[in-house]
Amino acid sequence: MNDKLATLDQHTEHVAGSSSSLFLGDTPSIEPHGGRAAHVSSTRLPDAAFHGPIVGTLVRIDQGGYPLVDFAGNAAAQPLVARSVAALNPSDVGNEVALMFDGSDPNKPVVLGVIQAPQPMRNCVEPGEHNEDAPPLDAQIDGQRVVLTAEKEIVLRCGKASITLTRAGKILIRGAFLLSRSSGVNRIKGGSVQIN
Repeated sequence: MNDKLATLDQHTEHVAGSSSSLFLGDTPSIEPHGGRAAHVSSTRLPDAAFHGPIVGTLVRIDQGGYPLVDFAGNAAAQPLVARSVAALNPSDVGNEVALMFDGSDPNKPVVLGVIQAPQPMRNCVEPGEHNEDAPPLDAQIDGQRVVLTAEKEIVLRCGKASITLTRAGKILIRGAFLLSRSSGVNRIKGGSVQIN
């Protein structure tokens, strides 16, 4: 009877020891069929990497206007549809973009903007100076209405000609030669009209 109790105690200690080793964090090595260890892709980024901005690529823009992006650590087999806080154009396709992830979810990318290539500083001048060799700047604005607003004044100047709009409501037109031409009625109205 004593021998049987001793054998039962040894068996209990062996089972308890095995169980405690599992609860203490010992993970048994599990290999798939064939005896080779499973391979984990090294391109998969840890979840912590998606808490901050990363650099990806704008692959294309779909018919609905949604950008599709790809990035290192993308577990999907294809680019992901993203949202954007910046306006994107077809000319931006193929460029690098800064990405964040909604709720740190790698399946919910948000485009912060296009990474800008550095532009060399050519023909730099001090504020208030003008460089005759600088290339002209073209402004192309699409739309039905353009509004320019300033706190003090707005000045349009070309050579000796200028138009100034002041905060007080004055419109000053200056030039070496002034021509007012109209295909219809040309009216001049005011509280008083002074010529010279």
